[in-house]
Formats: sequence, structure tokens, C-alpha cells
Amino acid sequence: MPAPRPVSSSVSLLALAPVLPVVVLHDAADAVPLARALVAGGLPAIEVTLRTPAALDGVRAIAGEVPDAVVGVGTVIRPEQVAASVDAGARFLVSPGWTDALLAAMAASGVPYLPGVSTTSEVVALLERGVREMKFFPAQAAGGTAYLKSLAGPLPQARFCPTGGIGPDTAPDYLSLPNVGCVGGSWMVPSDAVAGRDWGRVERLARAAAGLSAGGTCR
Repeated sequence: MPAPRPVSSSVSLLALAPVLPVVVLHDAADAVPLARALVAGGLPAIEVTLRTPAALDGVRAIAGEVPDAVVGVGTVIRPEQVAASVDAGARFLVSPGWTDALLAAMAASGVPYLPGVSTTSEVVALLERGVREMKFFPAQAAGGTAYLKSLAGPLPQARFCPTGGIGPDTAPDYLSLPNVGCVGGSWMVPSDAVAGRDWGRVERLARAAAGLSAGGTCR
């Protein structure tokens, strides 16, 4: 099976799909069927979070066996995790926040990355460093759509993937904003469906999520 093509660091992660699934893997054996269900549902970009010991093994399995998936690693909080993630096959990186050391490691990785922000000062600091695409986290707790709408006027060059507390009912409100390219969420990978290996349910939820856009209409 041919290796998946790398995602260029110049490619916008925000344009891959309207929704970026945020996946927590407790068993690496679930990684491949879960990824196949998400891809079949129309969500090729998949963020596997570094919250469990199974995460990198799962990323490695997806990278090797699901070539249509664009698998990335989230919850990257230390520079050394960057190299480990890329070595496992991560094609993009996502962090909940950033430091200069972490940002430098992600920038040097050769893959696209979304550093996390929750304040205007953090956004300005990233713009100063040439970063224009960011994760807004935790979205709902940090001010939600009202906060992002307020940023669009003075900082129109910044674009976001809001994540945290977003579901299918609120996602269209975020997607309607001019500075939002996609949203992150886990509602299409509910823990009971993953635990029960109900991949058909995951595919159905992914298909519904892939059809979301501003105003709740299908793209």
C-alpha cells in the first residue's frame, strides 16, 4: 500500500473539511476502523489527541493503513512531542496553547500546525511571528462566537479552528463567521460508540458533520 502523500506546510488545515474530529483513543486497535468510518463519512482530517498511551500507536496505524485519512496529533504541549508525533506519521499538529519553544519546534517540523490561543494578546503575538491560522480553545468557555466576532474587525488576518464545547447545534454559528475556517469537536466519535465499536454510527454522525456549514445548510 503506498504511503499517504504529505500535507504541505503551505496547505490550509482549515480548508480540509468543515469539521475536524477530535479523537481520544484508549485502544490502538480501534484506530484504523474509526478512521475508516470518519473518512467514509466525509471527514478525512482526524486529530488524535495525546491524552492516552495508545495515541501514537493509533496514529502510526492510521498513517500506515488508511491512506485517505489526513491524521494529525493534538494536545501537543512539549517540544519533544513534536518529533515523536511526526515520526509516528502525523501530518499536522495541534496544541491547546503555545510557548516560544513549542512554536519553534512545530515550525521546524515540516508539517502544518495550529497553535492554540484564547486571548487577543496571544493572537497578536502569533501574527507577529507570521502565524495566521490558529486553534481557538476552549472556544465556548473563552467567549464563543461573540469573542471571535469581536476579533474579526481589528485582526481580520487571523483565522481560527475553534474547539471546546462545540456540538452540531452550535457549529453552524461558528462556521458563519468570516474568521473561522473549520471547527473541532468530538460529537461524531461519542465514547459509547467507540467503546461498542459501532463504526456505522460513527460514519453516520461524520456524514452529518461533513454537511454542516454556516446556517446549518449542506455545502
